[in-house]
Amino acid sequence: MVLICYRHGFRASEICDLRWEQVDFEQARLHVRRVKRGTPSVHPLQGDTLRALRRLKRKTPASDFVFTSERGAPFTTAGFAKTIERIGAASRLGIRYHPHALRHTGGYKLANDGVDARSLQSYLGHRNIQHTVKFSELSATRFNNFRKT
Repeated sequence: MVLICYRHGFRASEICDLRWEQVDFEQARLHVRRVKRGTPSVHPLQGDTLRALRRLKRKTPASDFVFTSERGAPFTTAGFAKTIERIGAASRLGIRYHPHALRHTGGYKLANDGVDARSLQSYLGHRNIQHTVKFSELSATRFNNFRKT
């Protein structure tokens, strides 16, 4: 859950509602449905994520949902938030973690890797570019390719 939220910029409600029908194992693609009137998109799946999803699918073949609790029910946003809090506490960094931080961390990573704002907007499902530019405003590398002397 953590890896997919980070890599694909999922909100807690999006990851909890992720269904197997959205995972295309043949093409290594993830069909992303956004909430908050966000724009849907299709993301490529990396090999390690694809392998992890295949293992998970073998463990829970009867569920429509990708992520379920020990009881087999779909994971809740509150349950996911609690899990992220526990992971944050175990890290001993003294920072309170929350699920949305994964979305932001992934966005900042892509911006720092040089992904342009329009592509990032589409990837994160933002309808308005103003919600996306905050990721590139703080990028330490945003001026690297301006002038070569």
